[in-house]
Amino acid sequence: MAGVITEDGPPLGQEQQGGPLIVTEDMDLLDDLLRLCAAAGARPEVHHGPPERRGGWETAPLVLVGDDAAARVRSAPRRRGVVLVGRDQDDPGVWRRAVEIGADDVLLLPDGERWLVDRIADVAEGAGRPALTVGVIGGCGGAGTSTLACALAVTAARAGRRTMLVDGDPLGGGLDVLLGGETADGLRWPAFAQSRGRVGGGALEESLPELHALRVLSWDRGDAVAIPPEAMRAVLAAARRRGGVVVVDLPRRVDEGVAEALAQLDLGLLVVPSELRAVAGARRVAESVGMVLRDLRVVTAGGTGLGGLDAEEVARLLGLPLVGEVPMESGLLEAQAAGVPPGGDARGPLARFGAAFWERAVVAESAGGGV
Repeated sequence: MAGVITEDGPPLGQEQQGGPLIVTEDMDLLDDLLRLCAAAGARPEVHHGPPERRGGWETAPLVLVGDDAAARVRSAPRRRGVVLVGRDQDDPGVWRRAVEIGADDVLLLPDGERWLVDRIADVAEGAGRPALTVGVIGGCGGAGTSTLACALAVTAARAGRRTMLVDGDPLGGGLDVLLGGETADGLRWPAFAQSRGRVGGGALEESLPELHALRVLSWDRGDAVAIPPEAMRAVLAAARRRGGVVVVDLPRRVDEGVAEALAQLDLGLLVVPSELRAVAGARRVAESVGMVLRDLRVVTAGGTGLGGLDAEEVARLLGLPLVGEVPMESGLLEAQAAGVPPGGDARGPLARFGAAFWERAVVAESAGGGV
């Protein structure tokens, strides 16, 4: 029974990074595991016990050990990524056997099938560190949220990071327009509105328009389509699994779909003009967003004008940490008409803000802390 199982490959556009190692002699269990691997787009390697070839046990991205084979792998080197798979819901000994082989998890079929398909699919896609996911939310109307979201994505891509920009506001007119790509080939949100379960990260990335070295999930020019929370959850989870950076442009209202997006953010940026009326409106937005998102910070926009507030005062009034201030950038409309997106001018205020933001983010990631 040892050898490589050559099931059908992953869907088009999904990268194959090597499948899991299956260790079992239980043919019924093997049939189930092969079925789940096929559903996840992975080609497993199957053995009775630890592979005899050097490094086979140690280098497999994921090891699925049947409960029948626990005794045979007890002497194998301890490693991460081992799952003990069984069927008997009433057998307390499965937990003891899991400890004996150093398993990270115990999975009992059929209840754990969905979890296991997701885990195997992550292996097939080569999932590593999830993307740093940043949401941009306006504290009031006209705060420049979409402009900042585009600038952050453009500067991240310019720095060589894999970048996806997600338009979470169906009434915003479409971020692809700001990037000059409204006619670019690729799927828009309506194609994903009925997504359920797991969306392949590679397939998602390849299906979207590529503009200015980043991928964009925007809206088409048809009727507004409500995105169910299940679809938002599936799409953002797929985007995050690809690593790099995901920037999400979000509306001020928090419906079920927006709440799902907020739950997947690492950091939210609340964009607030430096004036008292804007701060009053932003406080209400911050209260509703803060019910879901733990890390919300302030970006002030426009500088301090006549009767305005400085950035530190805005942050103090809102009771939120200050990220920085984005000064006004003149000529954005003219630049857009010439094919230059927000943040496209590397010497402009938006690009400088974005570059400094991502530089701090890289340092924080390397240190294992927050952004």
